[in-house]
Amino acid sequence: MNDKQPIFDVDRILHEPARLMITTILYTAEEADFLFLLQQTGLTKGNLSAHLSKLEKEDYVEIEKTYRGKVPQTLCRLTKTGRKAFEDYRRQLNKILKEMK
Repeated sequence: MNDKQPIFDVDRILHEPARLMITTILYTAEEADFLFLLQQTGLTKGNLSAHLSKLEKEDYVEIEKTYRGKVPQTLCRLTKTGRKAFEDYRRQLNKILKEMK
C-alpha cells in the first residue's frame, strides 16, 4: 500500500454510519417512507431528518411530501446520482479490502 491511505478517498457523505445505513436501505427499495426509515435505522426523528437533508443537498436522495388519505407521508428514494455514488462507494471499499489481504 502506498503512503496515502485509500480509505480517505471514500465518499465522506456516504461513509458516515447513519447515512450509509439510510442509503443501503434505499438502494434495496424503490422508495421508503420516513417512518419505515425511522424504524429500520433506530435514529431519532431529528437525527434522521438531518441526515436525509444532507443526502438531499448532495442530490443523493429525493424527498417527496405527500398524503396517504389525510395523513402526511414523507417518501424518500435514491436519485440516479445517489445510486451511482452508493455503487462507487461499495466498489471502492471492496477494492480497499482486497488490497489489505
